[in-house]
Amino acid sequence: MTVTYSSKVANATFFGFHRLLLKWKGSIYKLLYREFIVFATLYTAISVLYRFFLTGSQKRFFEKLSIYCDKYAEQIPVTFVLGFYVTLVVNRWWNQFVNLPWPDRLMFLISSCVQGRDEYGRLLRRTLMRYVNLTSLLIFRSVSTAVYKRFPTVDHVV
Repeated sequence: MTVTYSSKVANATFFGFHRLLLKWKGSIYKLLYREFIVFATLYTAISVLYRFFLTGSQKRFFEKLSIYCDKYAEQIPVTFVLGFYVTLVVNRWWNQFVNLPWPDRLMFLISSCVQGRDEYGRLLRRTLMRYVNLTSLLIFRSVSTAVYKRFPTVDHVV
């Protein structure tokens, strides 16, 4: 479902952008804030432990352990994993684009199946295409707020 925030964006205030992020239904911050809080808490705890509570030999052992873990972390390159992620995002976008209903494809099919050069064949093809356009409009009206604002009622569609 598409959610618009155009009226909220138009009011530019000092903390307007931050308030908009909190209202945003699909915000990345709302998706990841729990993991970020856990990460920041663990990082702070380990940093405080390292700086204030470990002795010199314990700090050296911790540094060796960190270097050992870093060597194994480099075995899976981030660019490799990021490539899979970007491929997934682009494939999703492309699938959405491909699955959009294009009336011209159906028009070619209708014109090849509905025969006749007379008035009846022409009117039948035109009527079928009007139904296709109406169906597309009704579907887009239920998905897009811009289309819904353009055609809010059935009278506007007519």
